[in-house]
Amino acid sequence: MSERILVERPEAHGGTVQIIRFNRPEKKNAFTQAMYGTMVDALVSGDEDDSVHVHVMLGTPGCFTAGNDMQDFLNYAISGRIAEGEVSKFLLALASLKKPLITGVDGLAIGVGTTMHFHADMTFASPRSEFRTPFVDLALVPEAASSLLGPMVMGNQRAFAMLAAGIGFSALEAKEAGLIYKIVEEDVLEAETIAAAAALASKPPQAVQISRDLLRRGMRDASIERLREESAIFGERLGSPEARAAFEAFMARKKAS
Repeated sequence: MSERILVERPEAHGGTVQIIRFNRPEKKNAFTQAMYGTMVDALVSGDEDDSVHVHVMLGTPGCFTAGNDMQDFLNYAISGRIAEGEVSKFLLALASLKKPLITGVDGLAIGVGTTMHFHADMTFASPRSEFRTPFVDLALVPEAASSLLGPMVMGNQRAFAMLAAGIGFSALEAKEAGLIYKIVEEDVLEAETIAAAAALASKPPQAVQISRDLLRRGMRDASIERLREESAIFGERLGSPEARAAFEAFMARKKAS
C-alpha cells in the first residue's frame, strides 16, 4: 500500500514538511479503504511528531483524485459499518488536525477530492483543475462537514451549486468561491505548494499552531459534530432504494465505457 500512498519528509526541509502523495494514477488516484488507512496513520503520526510542522497533500500530474474507488467503497458499504470505516476516520483526522495542511491540486478533484480542501489552510491549483461533488447524483449527501463549511466559505448559493446540484467548478470559480488560495501553472504547482509549506514550516511552530487553532477552533468543533451527523445520514442513504438504483446505473455506465 505504500506504493499507492507515498509518505515522505524531505531532508531538504529538515523533515519538517510531511508530504502525503496519492499515487494510483492508473485509477485516477481513487481511494480504497486501505489507502485511507495509510493516510490516517500519516496524519495522526505527523500531528503527534514535534519534528513535523506542516502536512502537504498532492496527487499526480493531471489528477488530484477521483475520490472513492467505487467498487471498493460499495463492497465496504454493504457491511453497514460505514461510520466505523477508514473514510470516516480520515475525515475526522482532517477535521481534528492541529498542524497546518497545504494541498496542491492538478486536474480532477472529485468528491472527497474537493471537500477535503475545506479543511486545508492553503490550496494551490492548476488552471486545468476541476472540483466536483457528485453526491446527490448517487442519491447520497455531502460529507467531510462540507454541508456546514461550504455555506460558511462559499455562501449559500455557491455551496448549493457545488454540493447539491453537483455543478463542477473550474479552478478560477473555486478561487472566486474561496475554496482555494492560488492558481499556478501545472509545471510549477508542486514546487510552489511545497515551497509554501516549507516557508510556513520555518516559522515558530507553536505560534503557527496556536494561530491556526484560534482561526479554526469554533469551526473545528462544529465540523466534528456535523461530520458525525452527515455520516449517520450517509449510511442511511446507502441503504435506500434510490441509492441502490443510482449505484447500479453508475456501475452499468462504467462497465459500458
